Amino acid sequence: MGTDVGALLAPFLTVVVTIFVAELTDKDALLLLALATRIKPWTAFAAGSTAFTITSAVIVSVGYLLVRIVPVFWIRLAGGFVMIAFAVLQYVSTGDGSEEKKLPERTKMTSALSVFLGAVSLLILLDLAGDATEVLTIVFVARFSNALLVFLGAVLALVAASAVETILGSKLKTYLSAKRLRLLSLVVLLVIGSLIILTSI
Repeated sequence: MGTDVGALLAPFLTVVVTIFVAELTDKDALLLLALATRIKPWTAFAAGSTAFTITSAVIVSVGYLLVRIVPVFWIRLAGGFVMIAFAVLQYVSTGDGSEEKKLPERTKMTSALSVFLGAVSLLILLDLAGDATEVLTIVFVARFSNALLVFLGAVLALVAASAVETILGSKLKTYLSAKRLRLLSLVVLLVIGSLIILTSI
């Protein structure tokens, strides 16, 4: 029994730590940071946690089906290159601020529920549009062959990242620099992508 738990703990922690670090520098992080400056922190956190739980279920399901069609080696190798591509694309793209313009604001005419649902919808749409954590999730499904473990690890990582991003957005918003976040994202995703490729060869 102890051996079984130990065998599951290592991959679970790998999923949690890797996705947590990647999410902190992903485009979702920038959006959630911005959300936390516009709506109540608890609402932003709840919206992020809900959205990421839904998208994790979708992505793990896609990964589960994909590994039954495509050899694991090619999924992991492609995942590594996609991670590097995401890193470069995210760094060179300055964005037009369209996501921030769409952020829901709490006013007398809007209820807490409508603000929450608006934030969840926006985060889901942005997340499913494609990002690094989705690629990582599929790679982990292929690597560990345990969809439930990857799902639980991804959700824990994303909820924890949501908490950090919400706190940063609500308390340190005047000190945040989008340029520095993009540079950090470039470094983190390049390292993760390179490691995936090297461990796949």
